[in-house]
Amino acid sequence: MLVRRSLAAVIAAGALALAGCAGDDLDNDSAGDDSSASADKGSLTIAGQNFPEATLVASMYQQLLEKEGYSVDVKLVDSRDAYMPTFPDSVDIVPEYVGGIVNFLNTQANGAKAEPFEAGDGEQLASDGESLLTDAGITLLDVSPATDTNAFFVTQDYSESEGVTTLSDLEGKSVVLAAAPDCEGRLDCEGGLSDQYGIDVTKVLGLGYASDQTYQSVIDGESQLGETSTTDGTLESQGLVVLEDDKQIQPAQNLVPAISTEFLDANPDVADILNPLMAALTTEGLTELNGRIAVDREKPEDVATSFLEDEGLL
Repeated sequence: MLVRRSLAAVIAAGALALAGCAGDDLDNDSAGDDSSASADKGSLTIAGQNFPEATLVASMYQQLLEKEGYSVDVKLVDSRDAYMPTFPDSVDIVPEYVGGIVNFLNTQANGAKAEPFEAGDGEQLASDGESLLTDAGITLLDVSPATDTNAFFVTQDYSESEGVTTLSDLEGKSVVLAAAPDCEGRLDCEGGLSDQYGIDVTKVLGLGYASDQTYQSVIDGESQLGETSTTDGTLESQGLVVLEDDKQIQPAQNLVPAISTEFLDANPDVADILNPLMAALTTEGLTELNGRIAVDREKPEDVATSFLEDEGLL
């Protein structure tokens, strides 16, 4: 087992702005009950983004890995920008999205205006980004058929009053955008909305990806446009509607475990633990699981446990 630099030290240095609530829940309420087995294979760190779906999948990873004898520390943060500077040096595994990580590495290597990878197929996109991943010391495991791209929503009232059903319908209109803290300039977020759709984004409010604050900002009229995901099961109940990405600026965002290559070389069994989960997840199933968290108010770790048990993985 590799000896890794403490993530706490990285936090103290200001590299990670931890979203403690979800991370603490996962640390304290894990379904890994066999404490005698938890230290058998040593420790590892999972980092990821702090929104319901990412929290759910991180809990699935944690429970499966603890079942097989790993001691798992989960740290969730506001955005990819917060954890990527520590990955793979002090983070071992990240629940990722193919297009998200490949295009992040692309802009890191080639600049903010780098031509994005746009393949609509997750396997192809992972292949296209292979050299970037190799250079970064990161390996992607099996790409899941479950996919979840960025989506942008307005209120039903705004859609009807402005005649807006697609993102192209916003061309030339001025809007305030409520979104993830790292949205500004990103080609799959504010950058693409401005450059590809010709939308006048006058301000980006970094209220969070698919967060309660982002929903409320749009509902209250503080923002006209909000960022969420295509597997968001809460919008209809809130009087919100997704606008069609009719120019298809979103790359494939299939779920995939991203792992430190060095860590995976030392612990090859991790692939055997996580790959069956990737095969079991589907887009439709993921949307249903998200609804149980956001609408039914079930805890992400409880939803994760029931899914893993139903699939015979736990």
